[in-house]
Amino acid sequence: MEIRFLYLKYTRNNLLRKKVPKPGCGYKFSALHRQRNGLWCGKKPTRRNLCHSSRRTHSGRVLVSSDTAANTQTVGSSSNSCRRLRHPFMASLVMPQKALLTLPSLPTKLRLKPICASMANARPDVRKEDIVIVGAGIAGLTTAVALQRVGIGSVVLEQAGSLRTGGTSLTFFKNGWKVLDAIGVGSELRTQFLELQGILVKSEYGRKLCSFKFKDEDESQEVRAVERRILLETLAKQLPPDAISFCSKLKNIERSENDGIMLKLEDESQISAKIVIACDGIRSPVAKWMGFRDPRYVGHCAIRGLGFYPNGQPFEPKVTYVYGRGVRAAYVPVSPTKVYWFVCFNSPSPGPKITDASILREETEKLVKDWPTDLLNIIKSTQDNTIIRTPLVDRWLWPGINPPASRGNVVLVGDAWHPMTPNLGQGACCALEDAVVLAKKLEQAMKFGTSSVEDAFRSYESERWPRIFPLTVRANFVGALLQLENPVVCSLRNNVLLPKFVRLGPMLEHTNFDFEPLNLDSV
Repeated sequence: MEIRFLYLKYTRNNLLRKKVPKPGCGYKFSALHRQRNGLWCGKKPTRRNLCHSSRRTHSGRVLVSSDTAANTQTVGSSSNSCRRLRHPFMASLVMPQKALLTLPSLPTKLRLKPICASMANARPDVRKEDIVIVGAGIAGLTTAVALQRVGIGSVVLEQAGSLRTGGTSLTFFKNGWKVLDAIGVGSELRTQFLELQGILVKSEYGRKLCSFKFKDEDESQEVRAVERRILLETLAKQLPPDAISFCSKLKNIERSENDGIMLKLEDESQISAKIVIACDGIRSPVAKWMGFRDPRYVGHCAIRGLGFYPNGQPFEPKVTYVYGRGVRAAYVPVSPTKVYWFVCFNSPSPGPKITDASILREETEKLVKDWPTDLLNIIKSTQDNTIIRTPLVDRWLWPGINPPASRGNVVLVGDAWHPMTPNLGQGACCALEDAVVLAKKLEQAMKFGTSSVEDAFRSYESERWPRIFPLTVRANFVGALLQLENPVVCSLRNNVLLPKFVRLGPMLEHTNFDFEPLNLDSV
């Protein structure tokens, strides 16, 4: 049954002056008659009535149902009709009784979309939650799973309508796998992705510059590229079905009177939270609310993709880098059928946002047109929905200059706090580390009462900052070295520095990371 709303435009004078059919007469109005007598769809009335059931005012709206058998519209009043009206004659029109007017179907152009009359002037309900996590990316879902492992529930707000399905892959070293094992998803992910054996570095002409094996430098090292989509799906499966609230874009955040946090969403709904954990990425609205500036563009962009080989990819399980002048690239086998690649190039500005895969593919092929054919073949085999272009940014957390990582009961995690360039492969790993450290601090504060939530957040920051800040700076310097354009300097880098002085061991020291184990028995 099709539901619509009609608006009665009658004023007192109109009603007294116009001749109105008696109730139940079955009179059918023509469109011209309705126009002359002021009965139209979509017009606001001049009289307001009061609904006795909700005690809220409704702007003269009367629910109209169409009988599909007779193909007519009947204007009447339901059991929820208004009893008290400002004029007795108006009351007689909407009192519970038989249909007053029978009208032919309205023209299509006059039909309105269904709306909720009861919410026209109602104040949005405030939903109450203990812990709200903003963002269902890697940091947000890992934090939610880590909290669940220690017996603390949370709600995750995601502005998109679903988990991210596009994108490429992320490289996890042993510190990242240690966290994934701690939250119970490491084994499942290992079965789907190849373990990488080492690194091969080439020049833009295909000449080998140097190579390393991970196990030769560190027996405990473990390196795998993980597809982002599968990682997010695996993390989400660990949570209750209703833990992630999609289509929930944050519009505003403010402190509430009871020391809580009020979150207002784009759909005007409101959530009152005791604790807010912001995992909403490099352009975090929560970080801006806390006083952080936007991350700084570092001078180069990256185009990335995921090559697909349905009959099996032909590459050895190792990371292959290709260094040129102002341009560098790499490709990494992810699974038996997929290969991750990126091309990084200098650019004076981030440039416009480009999402057209054909344009990005053409731009990439021009950058590496004279490079080894393996790279070009991978780019050609890439599916459109995986090609993305991103400007590289970071934020140096200078002490005393940047705001703290928390403000009251609000705290930042991952890229929302410390975006870094991907030159060390530690951006996602550090987000995982943040999540498990924060979960442990909150467990101690909320379950064991050893500290307040604010103290737990300060302890989290004091533990994470000495690790995050040096990695951010180091990743920036490595990127600057690899993006050099001067031919003389590039020649020294490729022919002297890389083959004779670079050792893999010192470059992997940052993957050594320990954290206090989670009390999984408390779940």
